[in-house]
Amino acid sequence: MADSDALTRALDAPADPPLRVLPQGVGELLRELPAPPRLAAHLRLVHDVAGQLTDWLTAYCPGLPFARAAVLFGAATHDVGKAVHTAELSGPGSAHEDAGRALLLAHGFSEDQARFAATHATWATPGISVEELLVSTADKVWKGKRVPGLEDLLVGRIAEAAGTEPWAVFLDLDEVLGRIADGADRRLAFQASFPL
Repeated sequence: MADSDALTRALDAPADPPLRVLPQGVGELLRELPAPPRLAAHLRLVHDVAGQLTDWLTAYCPGLPFARAAVLFGAATHDVGKAVHTAELSGPGSAHEDAGRALLLAHGFSEDQARFAATHATWATPGISVEELLVSTADKVWKGKRVPGLEDLLVGRIAEAAGTEPWAVFLDLDEVLGRIADGADRRLAFQASFPL
């Protein structure tokens, strides 16, 4: 019962600043698994950061077509495979990636939705989508981590769509990511407040 209570708190507890509500079906999936409470908290945080990124990008570059709902779903489920490979919650490993994709497919989610669980760490792969770049970026910057190669790929896509010089996009994206990274300590403390 204690684990169930912790999971409920991880999914529903208020945060400062408030976190967005997870996409439809994600909370139910995490309860059904049941996901470790810390994993649920992590997914809420990365989902919220992805929401901040997509809000900014929608306003900044209306000419860049991307599926906002797909990004939010991908961020909310990118590490779901850690419900199976729980050692990867506190240590390195990539077994959760294919496991997460398989788990989502087994629970009735589409291949398009499930792909993020398998691709969030392979952002340098040729043909990677803007949606996948956004999920990968959210998965890094939520904890204050900046990855220049990943950010350069995102800058290139935005600059191309906007018809703007990459250096100008870089400065604007850098400002947004810096602002998001400034909240990393609060997000890390929120995640750490839930058990593995």
